[in-house]
Amino acid sequence: MKAQLHELVLEAIHALQTQAVLPADLAIPGFVIERTRSREHGDFACNAAMLLAKHVLSPVEGAARAKPRELAEKLVAALPPGELLTRVEIAGPGFINFFLAADASQSQVRRILEQGARYGRSALGAGRTVGVEFVSANPTGPLHVGHGRNAALGDCVARLLDASGWDVKREFYYNDAGVQIANLAVSTQARARGLAPGDAGWPQDGYRGDYIADVAKAYLAGDSVTVEGHTVAGAKDVENLDAIRAFAVAYLRHEQNLDLQAFGVGFDVYFLESSLYTDGKVEEAVRELVAHGHTYEEGGALWLKTTDFGDDKDRVMRKSDGTYTYFVPDVAYHLSKWQRGYGKAITVLGSDHHGSLARVKAGLQALDAGIPKGYPDYLLYQMVTVMRGGEEVKISKRAGSYVTLRDLIDEVGRDATRYFLISRKGDSQLVFDIDLARSQTNDNPVYYIQYAHARVCSVLRQAGEKGFTFDQDNGLAQLARLDNEHEQALLTELSRYPEVVEAAATNLEPHLLAIWLRELANAFHTYYNSHQFLVEDKDLRDARLALVVATRQVLRNGLDLLGLGAPESM
Repeated sequence: MKAQLHELVLEAIHALQTQAVLPADLAIPGFVIERTRSREHGDFACNAAMLLAKHVLSPVEGAARAKPRELAEKLVAALPPGELLTRVEIAGPGFINFFLAADASQSQVRRILEQGARYGRSALGAGRTVGVEFVSANPTGPLHVGHGRNAALGDCVARLLDASGWDVKREFYYNDAGVQIANLAVSTQARARGLAPGDAGWPQDGYRGDYIADVAKAYLAGDSVTVEGHTVAGAKDVENLDAIRAFAVAYLRHEQNLDLQAFGVGFDVYFLESSLYTDGKVEEAVRELVAHGHTYEEGGALWLKTTDFGDDKDRVMRKSDGTYTYFVPDVAYHLSKWQRGYGKAITVLGSDHHGSLARVKAGLQALDAGIPKGYPDYLLYQMVTVMRGGEEVKISKRAGSYVTLRDLIDEVGRDATRYFLISRKGDSQLVFDIDLARSQTNDNPVYYIQYAHARVCSVLRQAGEKGFTFDQDNGLAQLARLDNEHEQALLTELSRYPEVVEAAATNLEPHLLAIWLRELANAFHTYYNSHQFLVEDKDLRDARLALVVATRQVLRNGLDLLGLGAPESM
């Protein structure tokens, strides 16, 4: 609907240009069509007249000195005729308010039923490639609830971008090198030697969860683990730290993959940090930075002039001992994304990583490789607090020190876990209430939304039990019968769906869709509680069934974009 109105306003502007009311070479400003807050002011409002008045500098008579309201009057007069609108009004300093014809909203039912699963999808991405990197957990233990929020956000963003016409590549970056992996190896070795946390000889920074004992037991038994087509077997040798490290990493990567599979999350690319070193990508990035003159040496260290690119101070790249600081491989990694054709890249990260973002972006700009300024986009999220019975839950039975993603999935189910983890904007603190997530009441948003879908399915079953046959074509021919306030409210919500998907994808904010789905469910439940669908009047019955079947389709489409099921009974 917004697109149709936008096109109408463009036609009116072009008409005024043809009439010389507006300059022919005028750069048309980016006006917007927005839904009004109150139906008293119409269904949509447009700010085109105010923007045009601001930008028109031509001496053409009637343009340069025109007030916004006067331009609005001319635009309204130039709107092409059609059946989309009942009237158009001008408000305030020059807003143009559009009042839709009743059949304009009713026609959404026909569009939804014709397009089915395609309704709400668009070609905004035009087939361009976007890489969405998310989770990227160190393979040192089970995924915790924070990783779960990352996974839910990343997967939903990828689904939304796919629905918006992007060629989406989901990527997991494994930090399989560095101090934490070394700690994993010595922790597993200690367990294999029969030590436990607190015993003399236990590594100072060792991992204490019971899962380490499971890894050690499997290693000593000579078990095999296959990850992404590569198999690693336990060597059974307690003294072979390299073999222990390789097995422990593979074992925990496999465990994490199982957790993500249970969460409905998959990836197209698994990228190993270690490959940046073995393939010479880190050295390549450093050479390029030096060659382009953005580095200098001081105090035996190699520095990057990140202040040239907006950072608050220059950063050390290579320390005096020859090792690289942690942001250097990040620069090399994101360079590889650009080289692999990711014209747009999105990385989902915990907000505690915020401090490193500026230097990574500065490093990418310093490469002078044609990478767009601001590359990559970061989606940051805050921590999650898990509550049960009004008290915070902090400890997992298996991990020991934190709540795992598997704990939540096992306790409240995949759908509730996913919904609650994306129900608020990423940069907001999130409280995960286990009691609410488990409840089968209208207070539980995911239950409320899925129940709306199940209710439609129940209505259709009841129709069959009563001997009623739903004639969809007749229902579409009788859409004018959908004229009460609850039907109009539901039609309005259905027409908003493509706009919500576009906004959620463009802003990387899947919570917008989660919130809207609850609004759609509320409009349906209100309608359901106020009217009978299976009435004797066949024309009215078919019209109402067409509306609720369209509602079921949109609920199913929206739930799918969040990775949630659409149950037919509850």
